[in-house]
Amino acid sequence: MREGNNTNKNKMFSERLMWLQCIFVIAVFLFIIYLFCVQVLDLRHFRVKAKNQRKASSFVMRGNIYDRNGIKLATDTVYYDIFARKEDFVHTPEELAKILAPILKISQVDLTEKLIQDVSLISLKKNVDRHTRDQIAKLNLREIPMDKKSIRTYPQGTLASHVLGYYNFDADLASGVELTAKDKLESASEASDLEMTPKGKVIYNISTDPVAVTKPIKGQDVTLTIDAAVQHVCEKELMKAIEKFKALRGAVIVMNPRNGEILAYAVYPYFDPNNFKSATSFQIKNWTLTDVFPPGSTFKAITVASAIELGKINRYSKINDTGKIKIGWWTIKNYDYNRHPNPGMIDLVYLFEHSSNVGSVLVAQMMSRFEFYGMLKKFGFGEKTGIDLPGESVGLLKSPARWDTSDHASMGYGYGSSVTAIQMVSAIAAIANDGVKVTPHVIKYSPEEEAVKVKRTQVMSPEHARVVTELLTESINRGKSAIKSDSFNIAAKTGTSIKPKENGSGYTNKLYTSIVGYMPSSDPQVLIYVIVDSAQGGEIWGNTVAAPIFKEISTQIARILNLQPDKVVTKGHKELNI
Repeated sequence: MREGNNTNKNKMFSERLMWLQCIFVIAVFLFIIYLFCVQVLDLRHFRVKAKNQRKASSFVMRGNIYDRNGIKLATDTVYYDIFARKEDFVHTPEELAKILAPILKISQVDLTEKLIQDVSLISLKKNVDRHTRDQIAKLNLREIPMDKKSIRTYPQGTLASHVLGYYNFDADLASGVELTAKDKLESASEASDLEMTPKGKVIYNISTDPVAVTKPIKGQDVTLTIDAAVQHVCEKELMKAIEKFKALRGAVIVMNPRNGEILAYAVYPYFDPNNFKSATSFQIKNWTLTDVFPPGSTFKAITVASAIELGKINRYSKINDTGKIKIGWWTIKNYDYNRHPNPGMIDLVYLFEHSSNVGSVLVAQMMSRFEFYGMLKKFGFGEKTGIDLPGESVGLLKSPARWDTSDHASMGYGYGSSVTAIQMVSAIAAIANDGVKVTPHVIKYSPEEEAVKVKRTQVMSPEHARVVTELLTESINRGKSAIKSDSFNIAAKTGTSIKPKENGSGYTNKLYTSIVGYMPSSDPQVLIYVIVDSAQGGEIWGNTVAAPIFKEISTQIARILNLQPDKVVTKGHKELNI
């Protein structure tokens, strides 16, 4: 019985062993077939795969950025990082230090300490120039690899820093035009792929382009609408005023209202994009795009323009200015109420010249809240202008359904909404441009690109826009404005508004002072917007702080751009010729 059991067990073991052998033979056979397919039938696929693992893109530099006249504002400069590879040492650390110290301008002792480190790849010096790299290359030291890299440099320093922004190669971070034009600046159609060893050495074959190995490929250049000369004037004059009034910050924006091209965009505090890592977030932020504020009396031009467009008033309308007006529990006064308590029936020129709060409230009340809101939306408030710079805010504009009587009234003289500086530029430019609002932009586009990126919207009729221009111009010529010119008719409005607290509840004791205007008003070529935040000392008004900046900048711009005077001088007095 036992012998029968043993026989059965041996038989079962033999059968299992046979099956295992069969399975092993089949597996070996399948593996041979797989190897045959890989090495013979599918050879091309794996060659491509291996080639892709060795592939590296040729060195690509970003394109340059130029101003409208060809002045270089941003470019790539090639630098090299110098290393020592421990496994390739054919010299002792002391020998290498003696050879390299004079070239790298590092003491021999310090260099030796670096070279004796127990790491595979030792960093000796970063950001050396081409001349230094060539000196080392002539030594043919196989243990000293050199990595080529590009660093973004800005030849004009702080000029137009908030337009250009900065570019960080290490983290691939950017701001300003460096960000918005990133695709174009990095677009290199002629870039080629190279094969490289794990140690970064080029594998040369018949298809390798020797030029691509040594010559960096460059992205497309970008030309801006910025005029470096105008930009310099704006930054210089703004800086003078900031220092004089010990202000927190300020800005000057100069734009051609006909085509939306921004000629200058000065934002203080400035920063040096060559050294952006040392700049604070306060310095780097373009607050004219991100931060909102009550526009103050500059907004009265929008109020009057809206009422004229809606047919509520006309060029010759008169308004009963009582000096103060009660809205609910709130009394609104003119800024000069103590000197002119009851101006009486005023025209629209007087409203602008004396910046009548009461007059502006009454004009606003002639429009229903929905009518007024509709016009403000047409002018672009409560939405982005579409400028080709990053970080733009939509501003704050309440729905008319939520307006109470005080909102409706305060909206008339620039306190019911909060705007960005670029929104004010865009809105007033529409009046200057016969009622057509054009997308503001800092990049010079081709006709094909412009058709897509630059929008034109009819905000009000050309006739009504020209009436507002005439009113603004006459208010400057008739009054005692600091910006009055002997050569040019200028349409402008100043503004002063109380600065709200950062949390939005209540107001501070600081002021925003501003002015916006365009010239020559017979054919507007240049619009200038000036705003200064938290000026100190003396009388702080738009006419005392912002207007003198406008005056100096407009005078110099007229000379730089060769603007033709439009004031006609006859028999000792000047006539309005618009």
